Amino acid sequence: MATDSDPDLQQRITRHLRNWSVEVEYTSETETSVLLFGRRAETPVVLKVVREPGDEWHSGEVLAAFGGRGVARVYECTEGAVLLERLSPGIPLAQLALAGRDDEATDILAEVIAAMSPESPRPGTASVLDWAAGFERYAAGTDARIPRDLLAEAQRVYLELSGSQAHIRLLHGDLQHYNVLCDARRGWLAIDPKGVVGELEFELGALLRNPVDRPDWLAQAAVVDRRLTRLTAKLRIDRRRALRWGFAQGVLAAVWAVEDGFPLDARNPGLSLARTIRPMLDRLD
Repeated sequence: MATDSDPDLQQRITRHLRNWSVEVEYTSETETSVLLFGRRAETPVVLKVVREPGDEWHSGEVLAAFGGRGVARVYECTEGAVLLERLSPGIPLAQLALAGRDDEATDILAEVIAAMSPESPRPGTASVLDWAAGFERYAAGTDARIPRDLLAEAQRVYLELSGSQAHIRLLHGDLQHYNVLCDARRGWLAIDPKGVVGELEFELGALLRNPVDRPDWLAQAAVVDRRLTRLTAKLRIDRRRALRWGFAQGVLAAVWAVEDGFPLDARNPGLSLARTIRPMLDRLD
């Protein structure tokens, strides 16, 4: 395991396994975390240990705030680690969308969002306005892959929406097809939240630019329109605000991709979605 080269991470894993009485069956690693699949007594569990502070550092506390409603249940959590119920077979919702069943996947996402009735967020949880700082960081830098006019328009829209929200609540913050898994007993459930406070229309931004494997398909006005029609009707939220959030978040997601060191070209899902939505917004005004 890559943890062999990170003594601190290995120590944290060992400590959590001991304190939470987990017997490991197998391990998987991602860029941001180590996942240990096993059992606590007779209960199948997953221990997720985040490598370093970042977006997922408090994901256990965020997930716990939903109390198992529309999400995987949390058995234990602390900073940088969470012990979860193991979802089986754990198939990501992206498989449905990529298999030509996008309407079905969209309806499932609406059902998951509707089920996620949160309690109060933990103190210090970021707001959607806090996330707007990404626009300023990019504008102050020298990277030129995101057109400045697109960046400025997205920032303007994002700030307008942030200042006119209603019914603010705790949101998942990264609710999309790869973060919704199938469980044979409980159905489709969300995992891996970032946690952000905002209106429900904001929650649709991430799913509109996913699955990322098909940026060409996502960047079709008909696909965006069909998805929003289904989502906003089922969730009874403002379609125009959801569309504007989708545009602004698409550009912000591209900013985050640059900051995280990922390649950025014309096929970037965030930029592709933003360019598709931009003329749709003109027709709304």
